[in-house]
This record gives sequence, structure tokens and C-alpha cells, in this order.
Amino acid sequence: MSNDSLYKRSYGKRLAELGKLAPDTFKSFLKFDQLALAEGVLSKKAKELIAVAIAHVTGCPYCIEAHVTNAKKLETSKEEMLEAIMVATALKAGSALAHGINALNAYDSIDDDELYKKSYGKRLAEYKKINQPLSESFFAFDSEAMKPGLISKKDKELIAVAVAHVTGCPYCIEAHTKRAKKDGATLEELTESIFVATALKAGSALAHGVNALNAYEGE
Repeated sequence: MSNDSLYKRSYGKRLAELGKLAPDTFKSFLKFDQLALAEGVLSKKAKELIAVAIAHVTGCPYCIEAHVTNAKKLETSKEEMLEAIMVATALKAGSALAHGINALNAYDSIDDDELYKKSYGKRLAEYKKINQPLSESFFAFDSEAMKPGLISKKDKELIAVAVAHVTGCPYCIEAHTKRAKKDGATLEELTESIFVATALKAGSALAHGVNALNAYEGE
């Protein structure tokens, strides 16, 4: 590289080189990615908003660039984009908070071979006792992020379900799937949301392959 930058928009062009190095796998991924983001029971715009949210969780600048551009072409406003990003922010933070249940169990030396139980979710209430102002400030933010706005409550819950599958938080998957269902989401809509998340998580790994090429060649 001519400077110290690890990320440049122009590096994205190197994806074609990855395609030459593993052509069959590359083509298979692109086909899956296109299908996952195609119009289905969810609109292309809804899927691109999910993609934008997921890209902020994976931290892939190439993916953010691509999917914000796609969303804008579908007449997504900055306000809608920000609402999707805030849902992602709440879910990424919420995943860390939810895993704090495991920290409480570890700290209290809970002797149980099962690390995840639905019943453990009740321990979230203990955060208030430990630090009420801090706990209440997070839950206030989470509630605000999930409120219906330009993006409907159902669509925000679908974004949340998708993000939860990327953060790998079983408590979050459980909670937001139930909320999405309550808000009228169908199993088909939930499934399409999950596949968008799958494509974006895989796509982030693929996109970062251009950094691997740069590193391998010692540029």
C-alpha cells in the first residue's frame, strides 16, 4: 500500500481476484447473496435496511458502503437508515448485556452445566439492583430504538431478529422472535430476515478477503 490505510473504497475491486482464486465457491456465494437480497415476502427495501443494520454489526466498511448505496437507490431516507442503525446498535449492546447473565452466574458460582436457560433471563432484573441509573438508561435507549417510526414496529423486530442471529445471542433471538410474531411477522418473513443476516455475515468475511490479499502480497 502506498500509505498506512487498511481500508480504501478502491480495494473492493480486488473481490474479482478472489473470484478467480476460488471460482466455483465465489459464484455459489454470489448466487446465494443475490437470492437472499431479492424481492420476496419482504421487499428489497426492507431487506436492504436489514443489510445496512447487519453491516454495522459486522463492522464491514465495504458492506456499509454497498448496502447504503443500494438502500438509497430504493428511496430510503437518511432517517430510515438511522432508525435501522439504531436498532442494530441497541441489539449489539443488548447482546452484551444479555450475556451479562452468564457473568452473573459465573460470579455467583452457579453450579449448572447448562449455560443458557430461558429462566436465566429473569436475572436481568438484578442489573437495577446493582446499578439502577445505568441499567435504566440502557433500557430507555433500547425502548426508544425499538419504537415504531418511519420503520414499523414489525420491521424493526425483523431487523432485531436478523441482528440477534449475527450476535449469536440466544436470549435476544428468543425475545425478538416472539415480539416479531406478536407484531404480525410470518415465519416466511422471519426466515427471509435470517437469510439476509446469513448473507451479510458471510459477505463480511468475503469482503475482508481483499485485506487478506493485501496482507499476503505485503503491499
